[in-house]
Amino acid sequence: MKKIQISQTLKNIIVIVVIAVVFFFVGKVWPSGEEPTAITSDLLSQQIQGISELASVEYNYTNMGKYENQATFYGWKVPFTTKSFILSYDGQIKAGIDMSLVEVNVHGQNIDITIPQAKILSHEIDQESIEVFDETKNIFNQISITDYNQFAIDQKKSMESKAQEKGLLEEAQNKAKEIIQTFVESMYSSSDDYKIEIKMAES
Repeated sequence: MKKIQISQTLKNIIVIVVIAVVFFFVGKVWPSGEEPTAITSDLLSQQIQGISELASVEYNYTNMGKYENQATFYGWKVPFTTKSFILSYDGQIKAGIDMSLVEVNVHGQNIDITIPQAKILSHEIDQESIEVFDETKNIFNQISITDYNQFAIDQKKSMESKAQEKGLLEEAQNKAKEIIQTFVESMYSSSDDYKIEIKMAES
């Protein structure tokens, strides 16, 4: 199973991409030959929302799980009714912050930014990677689509818990803060000596 790792090279690439995005925004906000647009809370909020994809963390994994079920009768397990299968699959969990919930307050020369707690944004299983092993053919308790669907739901919950235990949300939180800090400082830190402060919202 792959751990969450961001190498120094990858961090450098991220910074370069952020700077490129910054220049794009600067070109739109301050066209050549025009006076700089006044910094407002609404303007900065809109610009920050434009870098939401850069501020997310992807957790890729390969997992194998087993499903097993046996028919029961008044609490007693019925013999010869066990159905089971083993499934191998690849998945991707994406975590980050909801940029629409970022609070920006520009007052005087101070820019105060409050970012929400990171959360899981999406979790996809690569359907083409799925392999089924040891699938039973029990005529008394046949495997159904519902079994596969429930198995997928349970597996997703399990993998999300494991990813969080490995620090996925903390990594997403730190990356979001770093990206926003870099973005805002590149645009406004040297402009009229703005003081930028970024903090986390309380959970």
